[in-house]
Amino acid sequence: MPDSEKKIEEGVAREKKASAASGKPRAKKNKAAKHVTSGRVYIQATYNNTVITITDLQGNVLGWSTSGHMGFRGPKKATPYAASTVVKDVSDRVKPMGLIEVHVFIKGVGQGRDGALRALHAQGFSVLSIRDITPIPHNGPRSPKPRRV
Repeated sequence: MPDSEKKIEEGVAREKKASAASGKPRAKKNKAAKHVTSGRVYIQATYNNTVITITDLQGNVLGWSTSGHMGFRGPKKATPYAASTVVKDVSDRVKPMGLIEVHVFIKGVGQGRDGALRALHAQGFSVLSIRDITPIPHNGPRSPKPRRV
């Protein structure tokens, strides 16, 4: 190995050692505070969980939460109470951005559908529209052929 490569490696090793020895964590960049007045709320209510995502009108996620994230376990995750707790959590994250008006998109057949919607009203959001985007099969896949016994 030539002398120049050894010197470069020694310099890199010295820099790593110096940065590790300082013990200072790297500075985080401050995010610019977004100001969004209207957005979309996606409520996915399954039999096992409730997922709520709040986005701006372009689809950029502002905040999200789930009932599992809130500490509910097992069958309690799909209850209306868990859904209202999730809405409170995610709205606390999004309120500083100035969100007031929302369009709501509900997907799924779980119990958290109505609870989440009522909690949105209780948190002071102005609901402009409610759309059900639950997928509906149009005749579904081809059925298996009958068994021959």
